[in-house]
Amino acid sequence: MASLFLALKYLKPKRSVASVITVVSVLGVMLGIAAVIIVRSVMTGFGDTWEQKILDFKPHILLSPRSGHVIRGEQALAEAARRIPGVTCVTPTIATRIMLEHRGQVLAPVIIGVGHDDFTKSFNVGEPYAGSFDLEGDSIVMGRVAARNLGVWVGDEVTVYSPKTLASRDEVYLPIKWRVTGIFSFGQHDYDSGYVVASLPNVRDLLGMEKGVFAVHVKTDCPTDEKRFAPVFEACSRLRGDVEAQSWKMVDRELFSALAVEKNMTAVLLLLISLVALFCVMNTLLVLTVQKTPEIGLLKSLGFSRPQIMGVFVAHGLVQCTLGVVLGLAASWAVLSNLQRIVEMLARFGVSVFPESVYGLPEIPHRIIPSDIAWAVAFVYFFGVLASLLPAFAAAAKDPVKALNE
Repeated sequence: MASLFLALKYLKPKRSVASVITVVSVLGVMLGIAAVIIVRSVMTGFGDTWEQKILDFKPHILLSPRSGHVIRGEQALAEAARRIPGVTCVTPTIATRIMLEHRGQVLAPVIIGVGHDDFTKSFNVGEPYAGSFDLEGDSIVMGRVAARNLGVWVGDEVTVYSPKTLASRDEVYLPIKWRVTGIFSFGQHDYDSGYVVASLPNVRDLLGMEKGVFAVHVKTDCPTDEKRFAPVFEACSRLRGDVEAQSWKMVDRELFSALAVEKNMTAVLLLLISLVALFCVMNTLLVLTVQKTPEIGLLKSLGFSRPQIMGVFVAHGLVQCTLGVVLGLAASWAVLSNLQRIVEMLARFGVSVFPESVYGLPEIPHRIIPSDIAWAVAFVYFFGVLASLLPAFAAAAKDPVKALNE
């Protein structure tokens, strides 16, 4: 208790160099903790949002042909998949890139061909942004950004060019006219700008196909529960020998791997801020040992042991770390609570922090994970103790006679 009392006493500002360095050290620890928590929370939010968007728009299990490009007997395959426990929706689909033209504007999105009633079941895009999701007749449904880039609205006609026009030398596929019946707004830029939907028969005609599909999409009720999802995936893998099953994590593994690496590397780099601040803590204690040399000599002459002297300076360093941690947690909470307001305020000054066209999301997502906070705080305290030990050893090693004479 005596060591802690002296450590707190030495924290009182006395307009000295040590006091200034102490303030800088506390602020450095605060900024390091706040930066790590904010960045980790934002990166976690990105991962959660992208994962949910992928699960809503893409299949949880993709059944594709092992050889060739077309699955034959897709209805029988779909019926077999529907009988698997845990499967909620099975949709035979064709997905390919096409070219759309409207009044001189050209777009090359991916068109998805699905059954008339399968779009809203298999693709959780919410309510129509405009029009309806009616795929009857010569109709097409577009993403909001794709419609804006092409300059079309509900009721407009678009010219559709088949990819077979370039792939086939012996046949000529004339462009056709489809009417925009609906527009969806999924809230993810890549999907809103790069995908359009039409009925499966229309897409087959566009590609010159009589039957078959390119893939079968399977949705489950447990995509994020590994224990429940694994048996469903194994059952889908055994449906047919000519069909290969891929889970949603396998299809988008590059995205999730890149996100995980970026999240960890960013956190490591930001922790260097805390490490620099902890060097300031050590410098504060070194200056303090010089300033308090006579007091150290007096304490040792009064019977303070070497561990007690060391305890004073270690406690002083830990108190600085604690102040920095508490202020850092408060600062990170304040920033994350007002994150979107801060982004919008910076945008008013011409600072584009979070453009939707780059990140594909309308606002910055975030989620705080307690383990991230615990990890950052443990890092600060661990290196805080190490930074305090050198000055503490120096103070405890002073000769009391020489110290009293200084």
